[in-house]
Amino acid sequence: MSDTKLTSNGEPDLVDRLSQIMPTRLTHFWAGQWQPAPGAEVLEAINPSTGERLASLPVAQAEQVDAAVRAADDAFPAWSRTPPLERASMLRRAAVLIREHAADLALIDAAGCGNPVKAMLFDAEIAATQLEYFAGLVLEIKGETLPTGNGSLNYTKREPLGVVARIFPFNHPFMFAAGKIAAPLAAGNTVVMKPPEQAPLSTLRLVELLAEVFPPGVLNCVLGGRDTGAALVAHPKVAAIGLIGSVPAGRAVLAAAAHDMKHTLLELGGKNAMIVYPDADFDKAVAGAVRGMNFTWCGQSCGSTSRLFLHESIHDRFVQALITRVAIEHRPGIATDPATTMGALASEAQYRRSLEYIKIALQEGANLACGGKHPEDPTLKQGYFIEPTVFTEVRPDMRIAQEEVFGPVLSVLKWSDEDELLCAVNGVDFGLTTSIWTRDLVTAHSTADRVQAGYIWINDCSSHFIGAPFGGYKRSGKGREESRDELFEFTQIKNINVSMAR
Repeated sequence: MSDTKLTSNGEPDLVDRLSQIMPTRLTHFWAGQWQPAPGAEVLEAINPSTGERLASLPVAQAEQVDAAVRAADDAFPAWSRTPPLERASMLRRAAVLIREHAADLALIDAAGCGNPVKAMLFDAEIAATQLEYFAGLVLEIKGETLPTGNGSLNYTKREPLGVVARIFPFNHPFMFAAGKIAAPLAAGNTVVMKPPEQAPLSTLRLVELLAEVFPPGVLNCVLGGRDTGAALVAHPKVAAIGLIGSVPAGRAVLAAAAHDMKHTLLELGGKNAMIVYPDADFDKAVAGAVRGMNFTWCGQSCGSTSRLFLHESIHDRFVQALITRVAIEHRPGIATDPATTMGALASEAQYRRSLEYIKIALQEGANLACGGKHPEDPTLKQGYFIEPTVFTEVRPDMRIAQEEVFGPVLSVLKWSDEDELLCAVNGVDFGLTTSIWTRDLVTAHSTADRVQAGYIWINDCSSHFIGAPFGGYKRSGKGREESRDELFEFTQIKNINVSMAR
């Protein structure tokens, strides 16, 4: 940082720093090489905090996708035969490099996707931890012997699938890029990544860092939007697809995968509930409601507890405390500023979508308790900012209580009857997470049994635990991640029977 300019108060100039750490290879990568990008179609990477263009990047056409997949397919036999502990060593080396460059990677992502730079440091750590975790599981890719009763030897073995396509969204681009290659690579698969078109730059920087870690063709990357993703999913040599995205994207992947019976791992949307019982620790529950909504990310998180169910006996006091706490903790700011606690929405499309849902909520009769508009701060004029927004008097049938906004919009619903409460909690198409707040042990466990969601917190929210399977019910997804289950998603079982007859 010796050449970095300083501001008038002696702090590093972040604009200058950003220009120094951006990826220099703005193109596709496969077979261990940065590839030329013929064609006129480009992606414009935009800083959502300022509206400024960060880079122009090529869009992979069908022929580039084909070349990347074939490179991964060519590399698969040797990689699948690489001793497990050698694969693990490379994954650990990747984790070391990520930690060494964590601050720079966080700054690139803050500029690219609009999330606060201070919070993005945790994304780099989570990704490194996932690489280490799956490196430690490589010797668990094993089978078992089975009794047959006829004297033969019957055993199973787990084998990798082949080429895995990994497609991930704009809300945590680096964390997903680095963390979601871990399980398939540990299992012996090769990977072709497609980063989000809104925020691809941190993925390119990741590839620059890891280009010499893995053998050519093991890790590959193509840039583009929906058409590029569709070509990748449909390619006949892609054996499996791991997608983190919206329900429509998940449906499209399933439809495309059906032709060749490809394996799919889908982590999709959520319309998650936080249930607060009257005996809950009041102050902790208020803090949990703010944290669970993920206002730091402008609500752009599949796990956001965007439906807050408050018992009528505490409703009014809770709402007032909630609004006060939101105002103290979250005020939109430029994402690359270390002091910022709430960034910008990732794109103009996301910004417009959130404003449209706010308009719909008002039309349907919800009460706007706070927020609901672009901040008045003139320094934020060009960015995609919306104040943290809370609606009260929300009914379960309103669209903001049924549909995933993926923006900073929290819906508060009042309840009195527990059966009606759980009917409303389960009365959506999603089932990813639920947060339950109560001091009563029986209430906590019985409610956890009755809610239709795959990941439950009791007196907590937003926390993820490496090794704990994460995934959803209903339209929230298919399969489980962040655990041994994710590793096994990228394997298939072969059964072998050896006759011992003479």
